[in-house]
Amino acid sequence: MDGFLSDFIAQIAGTSPLEWVAVVLALGYVLLAAKQNSWCWACAFVSTGIYTWLFWQVTLPFQAALNLFYMAMAGYGYYQWSKGSTADGQVKPVRSWALWIHCLIVPAMLLLAWALAQVAGSQFISDYLLLDASINLLSVVTTFMVAHKILQNWVYWFFINLASAYLYLQVGYALSACLFLGYVGFSIFGYYQWFSQWKAQDDRQSTATAVT
Repeated sequence: MDGFLSDFIAQIAGTSPLEWVAVVLALGYVLLAAKQNSWCWACAFVSTGIYTWLFWQVTLPFQAALNLFYMAMAGYGYYQWSKGSTADGQVKPVRSWALWIHCLIVPAMLLLAWALAQVAGSQFISDYLLLDASINLLSVVTTFMVAHKILQNWVYWFFINLASAYLYLQVGYALSACLFLGYVGFSIFGYYQWFSQWKAQDDRQSTATAVT
């Protein structure tokens, strides 16, 4: 235990300025996303650009590719949120997907991650390719869910963030591991915020249906 704490403290002390900037902006992204503030996408763009570089340096190719994808999705997400506003100025509504959709998505992404890890194993030397690929693919799907305001995205992020925290700690990014542990709590907060809006929408629709 003492050895783990010593290594952890040493990693935090050795955190680069670039990683600090990426972490602060990543925190800004998740807080603003939970509040449905479009500035979250600007924070995401810069933070993920930095992480693309950092992950490539420690041979996490899928994480580097994922963050490059996040940069593009920052623009896409901003466009979707802006386009999704209604004519009377209301924000884009939150939607919910049926359970059977998730029962198809998760096994399919994990199976594809296993296949990608087998292929990447011939090009990269890493003990974490399967975990790296699994986080990558599920994060891609979940990012599209965020852009289209699917309520269950926060459930996906809960588990993705736990896995990411473990992965980053193993490769020496202790500060980022702490960030993603914090994201676990933010995912619960985000779910509560979006669920409240979704429930209010449902209540309004039920009232409108009853009136008509």
